[in-house]
Amino acid sequence: MAGYERNGRLGGGRIRWAEPVRRVLTRMFHVEDVPADPPGAAGPEADRIVDCATYLEGRRLPGRLDHRAALAAARRGRGFVWLGLYEPTEADFAPIARTFGLDDLVARHAVNRDHRPAVERYDQVTVLVLRTTRYVEHSELTETSEVVETGVVTVFVGPAFVITVRHGAPGALRPVRADLESRPALLALGPWAVGYAVCDRLVNSYVEVAAAVEADVDEAEEQVFARRRQDQSAHIYQLKRELMEFKRAVAPLQRPLAALLEDRVLPRPVTRYFRDVNSTLLRTVERVAAYDDLLNSILQARLAQVSVEQNNDMRKIAAWAAIFAVQTFIAGLYGMNFAVIPGSELPYGFFAVLLVMAVGTVLMYRGFRRNNWL
Repeated sequence: MAGYERNGRLGGGRIRWAEPVRRVLTRMFHVEDVPADPPGAAGPEADRIVDCATYLEGRRLPGRLDHRAALAAARRGRGFVWLGLYEPTEADFAPIARTFGLDDLVARHAVNRDHRPAVERYDQVTVLVLRTTRYVEHSELTETSEVVETGVVTVFVGPAFVITVRHGAPGALRPVRADLESRPALLALGPWAVGYAVCDRLVNSYVEVAAAVEADVDEAEEQVFARRRQDQSAHIYQLKRELMEFKRAVAPLQRPLAALLEDRVLPRPVTRYFRDVNSTLLRTVERVAAYDDLLNSILQARLAQVSVEQNNDMRKIAAWAAIFAVQTFIAGLYGMNFAVIPGSELPYGFFAVLLVMAVGTVLMYRGFRRNNWL
């Protein structure tokens, strides 16, 4: 714009307005000295960058700058940069770490896919490691159903920048950025406003996943206590394993988030927002713990049902064995090879023995039925 002029007329006189407009834009955006990137200067890490923007007073500067230029503009304008990355490698993140002054101890969090939820402080940089979750839709619960899918989001909060690194399919942050950009008053609070928005989004996703898992737990409970039931032990155990994975993503965040509030690291205007996130997290953890206890009770009830069913089967087998044992005894007694057996020479002895066997069978059957053995 500095090299472009245009003349106009106002009241018959000629005015030159290019230079005043340039100065206004310079004061507004502080981008007059931002160099353009030469071809190939972005480097291989650009393939991992989802979005990079500079925010001044809650407003996003137009255009998309390289992360080096964006950081320079943010420092001059007392704003901050929000750089979003997806699954970077060590080689991808190394130039970014150098640009933002992150040492190796801090940078290693960016490539760790299995990090436990944590909040760690390194001088002026705070690292928030959060687990992302997503409910996997399924038509029915089986012994191999995937119910909860998890990932990792790492947030680096510095004095003039926020870097978000996501691993895994769950936890897309585009809606978070769009929502924040529609709330300039919140975005004007600085980098910690982004930290709050990411935490709020992920904790709300915990609530959504917990509600969906609750429906699966209720369905499992109905199937266990239904009149016509099948063996659901494997299905319940699979649901419990998925719930444990969800619990490992949610529960460990309690202590780091509470420590973050207690250490007074957060700016005062943002603290109340994090308290709301912490309150939602605590309620979600309680719900997940309740589901875990309920699943334990359901699994124990199912195992107790299996034990009772096996006992019933054993009683039926024992009852029929007793009935046939009497018949076997009588038949074996009169089948012995002796010349003189009482009643063997009677004309109706055979039929009398059959009658005794039939009457004994009926009496024993009725007795077992009366005692619920058959």
